[in-house]
Amino acid sequence: MSTKLAVAVIDAAARRPLLPGVGGEKVVETHGLTKRYGTGIIAVDSLDLNVYRGEVYGFLGPNGAGKTTTLRMLLGLISPTAGSATVVGAAPGSPASLVRVGAIVETPAFYPYLSGYDNLRLLARYCRVAASRVDAALAEVDLTPRARHKFSTYSLGMKQRLGIAAALLKEPELLILDEPTNGLDPQGMADVRNLIIELGKGERTVLISSHLLGEVEQMCTRVGVIRKGKIVAEGTVDQLRGAPTLTVRGTPEETAKAILVQVAGADNVTALGDATFSLVVDLQRTAEINQHLVQAGVAVTELHADERSLEDVFMELTGTEGGL
Repeated sequence: MSTKLAVAVIDAAARRPLLPGVGGEKVVETHGLTKRYGTGIIAVDSLDLNVYRGEVYGFLGPNGAGKTTTLRMLLGLISPTAGSATVVGAAPGSPASLVRVGAIVETPAFYPYLSGYDNLRLLARYCRVAASRVDAALAEVDLTPRARHKFSTYSLGMKQRLGIAAALLKEPELLILDEPTNGLDPQGMADVRNLIIELGKGERTVLISSHLLGEVEQMCTRVGVIRKGKIVAEGTVDQLRGAPTLTVRGTPEETAKAILVQVAGADNVTALGDATFSLVVDLQRTAEINQHLVQAGVAVTELHADERSLEDVFMELTGTEGGL
């Protein structure tokens, strides 16, 4: 089931109407990107990944799927065993790439006895960025009121936002965030989620890794699902979930089937047994379909819409529960 679904979703993504930015300039591009450790561990396996300018791309997968390893290779922190990658038109980790990229990989670290402002000021000096960018980055993540307070007094959500501010100092074209809401309380998650949605507007590209389905669903323009180092599905959330279906149960069964085939087409009607059918049809036609059945003398005892959740898709593709 998982393999068939993955093939169907990738095929659908290949034939989809283009989203804004998709099909345009590639900000991240990999071909056969692979990372092996020793002789038996393959963390990333022949990964082909395309991220386009102006999109928020969600890199979704269970823990240990290869998400962080991939991001570390894209930033030049580790070298691939095989394959190639370009990040903002240059080799990962090269000066030409890094000057246009901002990133948080794993937990951001700052001097606890310095204020948020002073921590960023040091980073700006190290990165040869104008000091005026410190105030602008703090404002962008809504930390200006606490800018002069010590980092040690910040909540976990504020620390994460300061990390994002640090990633924004260079006014990057590409922002790479590894599990940006991991470990936050609900309010902190909401704050960071809303911040990322704002950061992803315009020409900036955001690449986010996560294992939290709800966060990806709300933040991302497009999603790639990774399992054991391989992309197994890619598309918008709606494309991954597939078309909603209408479940109908009515007797006499043969009459019900004939009417449903007539109004929806034979290819869109699946018999589930016990006089129950599943239809792939525009749900706005529900009342019309019910009317046809009743007029034909069918006793309709069940009629409801079914929409697969992203969690259902995730479990089928990865064999794990969403958010674990």
